Amino acid sequence: MKRWSALDDVPADWGRSVVAIGVFDGVHVGHRAIVARAVAAASSLDAASVVVTFDPHPASVVRPDAAPLLLGSVSERLDLLSSLGVAAALVLPFDYEMSQWSAEEFVQRLLVSRLHARGVVVGENFRFGNRALGDVALLRRLGESDDFDVDAVSLVGEVSSTFVRGLIAEGSVAAAATALARPYGISGEVVRGDGRGRELGFPTANLAVPVGIAVPADGVYAGWLVRADGSRWPAAISVGTNPTFDGVDRRVEAYALDADFDLYGEVVRVEFADRVRGMEKFASVDELVTQMRDDIDAVRAVLGLGRRNRLADDR
Repeated sequence: MKRWSALDDVPADWGRSVVAIGVFDGVHVGHRAIVARAVAAASSLDAASVVVTFDPHPASVVRPDAAPLLLGSVSERLDLLSSLGVAAALVLPFDYEMSQWSAEEFVQRLLVSRLHARGVVVGENFRFGNRALGDVALLRRLGESDDFDVDAVSLVGEVSSTFVRGLIAEGSVAAAATALARPYGISGEVVRGDGRGRELGFPTANLAVPVGIAVPADGVYAGWLVRADGSRWPAAISVGTNPTFDGVDRRVEAYALDADFDLYGEVVRVEFADRVRGMEKFASVDELVTQMRDDIDAVRAVLGLGRRNRLADDR
């Protein structure tokens, strides 16, 4: 998939395109439906499929106080779009100047002059242009003048990026995985924490979560730790402040089951399968360790791994 980071990156001789437009944060099942329609239409019209997305999220420019937490980085978004068979992706740097483009200017500068749109695929609630005055009806009228068709795709159930963020915020990561068609995950560099996990017999990878990324509700989760080499390890994932030790900073820590390796400085990804329990404060370290052992049994059950002999773990 070709990747462009500005309008001027689009080659001057670029041919006709079928363009899918949206933020596509999370690339959930609704986004996938839009992109699939664009790819199919491009194939039938002997055109190239192009996805247009934005960075930063437009809300962070026009409504900064209401800017949403994101479901992944731009590079992760592009990797997901590439897996859907898109020929090219254009990441438009959204700034105040672009926010002032009228709906007509948006169409002319982007779809007509640069991408030579033959077709445009959007969600049925798509809005564009200054103060979001452009809608699907206007886009269709402009398409009649500028020789492109418009396909407005209905929502897939209740799924939207806002809906998925809500699921993650409440810890419903299994439901979020259904909406995303994959487990929700967070990538980050492994940094040094307090070292308590290793002292207790459960060494954890403490992730430096990028600012602005959605993090599930506090609790313990079953999931996977994915290393840079692609290897996947079943993991017990803790999200929270370590209340038993009166912690303050909110952390994401993953204990890779049946593994012991040094991950400091490595960028890893944790993927959430299901929530095991909420975060609790225990009266003693012994109570915490007992609960952690129960958590690991629960994680194995969620992931279908079978329970290990605890006596063997203690040796």
